[in-house]
Amino acid sequence: MESFLFKALQLILALVILVTVHEFGHYIFARMFGIKVNRFYLFFNPWFSLLKYNPRSGELQIVGYTRDENGTEVQHAWKTIRVGKPHPAAPDAKPTWRDTIYGLGWLPLGGYCDIAGMVDETKSSKDLASEPQPWEFRSKAAWQRLLVMVAGVLLNFVLAIIIYAGIAFHWGDRVVPYQAMTEGLDFSKEMHDAGFRDGDRLLSLDGRPFDALDASQRWNMVQPGAQVAVLRGTTDTVLITVPDALIHRLAESNKGFMSIRVPVVIDKLVPGEPAIAAGLREGDRILTVGNDTTPSMTEFFPALQAHKGRPTAMTILRDGKEEVIFPVNISDAGKIGIQMAMPDKIFRIEEVRYSLLGSLPRGWEIGTTQLGTYVSSLKLVFSKEGAQSVGGFGTLGSLFPESWDWYSFWQITAFLSVILAFMNIIPIPALDGGYTLFLLVEIVTRRRPSERFLEIANMIGMGFLFMLLLYANANDIFRFLLK
Repeated sequence: MESFLFKALQLILALVILVTVHEFGHYIFARMFGIKVNRFYLFFNPWFSLLKYNPRSGELQIVGYTRDENGTEVQHAWKTIRVGKPHPAAPDAKPTWRDTIYGLGWLPLGGYCDIAGMVDETKSSKDLASEPQPWEFRSKAAWQRLLVMVAGVLLNFVLAIIIYAGIAFHWGDRVVPYQAMTEGLDFSKEMHDAGFRDGDRLLSLDGRPFDALDASQRWNMVQPGAQVAVLRGTTDTVLITVPDALIHRLAESNKGFMSIRVPVVIDKLVPGEPAIAAGLREGDRILTVGNDTTPSMTEFFPALQAHKGRPTAMTILRDGKEEVIFPVNISDAGKIGIQMAMPDKIFRIEEVRYSLLGSLPRGWEIGTTQLGTYVSSLKLVFSKEGAQSVGGFGTLGSLFPESWDWYSFWQITAFLSVILAFMNIIPIPALDGGYTLFLLVEIVTRRRPSERFLEIANMIGMGFLFMLLLYANANDIFRFLLK
């Protein structure tokens, strides 16, 4: 339960950041062009708002209701707090930030920026029957309206780059080079079927050496037709041509496809347990358990289970040069009382630090790489396996760690910001991309679509998005019930 709460809190915080930045993009560009913004909301507020601030009246409403049962606009709340002086608008004055109502809704499915004179989820064509006013969206030049619409996407992508740059500046890059992975990698069943073997060491991808700092290579190496050279054993170089079906099978499994093989090196000994009684020392590497070789933890744990409950000879590499055999009593639970060293204590770590200015190119590099990787992965959605892997809020929440970790939080938030930027620019009515498409057509043809046409297109787009939302979250529920 605690891990669920941590995941949920991280997801909510990420959504708060991403939605606020996205809607602020629309807001700030609208204000730059003198367009009035009626409401700026984080999360949706059907029927009531958790918080609502009106700068004109100087009031903050807690649990504020906006309409009565007849749909008439009203203003009442569970509690109203005076937070400033009233600032009545002067007649014919240009709109300012005070003409916007700022609120917090209760439905965390997004947010909205209610721009005056624009058909969207808050207004229909009937609401725009009056003559256009100079401070309305519909009165502005097409290029200005276009910038207002793409601003949310732009700020989300800029946010991702800033976060990646901040990660680079604060934490730097700390990776194990592929060349330093002495025991190679473990691969999933799907990778085995494609020709990879546990213990293979990655050499090159399409003739280019593997670089642990290049995040795109992990994705590119499973693409159809990719040429992956691996070192098998100590001398054999094997060239694997990735089959077309691999990427679809990996999408269906929705699990990691490779991990580093970590040698069994003793980091600490537990007092009173079999390992210390047998004479094992910190720093020893366990090479065999009985007749089973244990080059990595992958083989070590099954070997302990196979010999549990009896004394077993273990071959130990001591000081990196001397092999010694010790009889060790393995407990009935398959344990000997050791804590094993993690990769950062075994392998050579490549650490890169960035200055404040140097972190910006690194942020741009990671942001553009993640965008390219995500865009290329969307083709999987149009396959049977890919459609089944589509997820909703449960899938998003599962990306976060079970305990609070700022490094992981910012990595995932930046990636979600990339996703949000791209998904919103897809030319589907009701998304920013749909409005952008209509505006581009208007600029090219010099003919503006009618407000009624935009209303109908918006309704169709909203219906499609709602169905997609239901499908994605139904997939989450189905996968949860199958666990």
